[in-house]
Amino acid sequence: MPELAAELVHRQVAVIVATGGLGPALAAKAVTNEIPIVFAVGADPVKLGLVGSLNRPGGNATGVSYFTHELGPKRLGLLWELVPGADVVVLVNPKSAIADSAVQEMRAVASTGGKQLAVLEASNNQEINVAFAAMARKLAPALVIISDALYTGRRVQLVTLAARYRIPSIYTSREFAEVGGLMSYGVNLTDNYRQLATYTGRILKGAKPADLPVVQPTKFEFVINLGTAQALDIEFPAALLARADEVIE
Repeated sequence: MPELAAELVHRQVAVIVATGGLGPALAAKAVTNEIPIVFAVGADPVKLGLVGSLNRPGGNATGVSYFTHELGPKRLGLLWELVPGADVVVLVNPKSAIADSAVQEMRAVASTGGKQLAVLEASNNQEINVAFAAMARKLAPALVIISDALYTGRRVQLVTLAARYRIPSIYTSREFAEVGGLMSYGVNLTDNYRQLATYTGRILKGAKPADLPVVQPTKFEFVINLGTAQALDIEFPAALLARADEVIE
């Protein structure tokens, strides 16, 4: 990815739109301080060094930060509402720049309730298969997936394996629930990418990234797939169903 970013700089493109997780944004920022960068990341761009502040980025980069990694504890809580007291496995991509901090945050939340989390790592198709087989050997605990572009791109594989091993799981966006995931909680990715296009257009018309505040989400979606719940013999509590933004029959 650094080589691809360097090639864009060599071509002297007008703007770099860095999507697909943290990797593209960090690679682009590492190779240019002049070409405008519009990013979409799930972690805090200030902590990542992409911008000086959210309101006034101050450099050559701005974009959308949907803070999906900070939603991990919320997903954990929703999962425990559905399957109280269940052992929970956290699946994380170890190559992610925020893997350690995301896991630590979720462990801290779990410890306040006297619970512990098991952590499995997977950074490719084969490792995902191995991780699910390991979960199955532990009598199919519940699963929380930490947001990562790798997992979004492999959502069909993840959802299929969760169904095969009958593992109650919560995912990071509605795209997972739409392909059969049990439930999801996160931002509307379509809205975020539309904002990327808006900012890119403004920059092409002369706006400076330094003056465009990083956009943060104001709406989060809780989606439940009842068909998957029935296949897993899971009954959602009425209170949890009532809080869903969408229920897929």
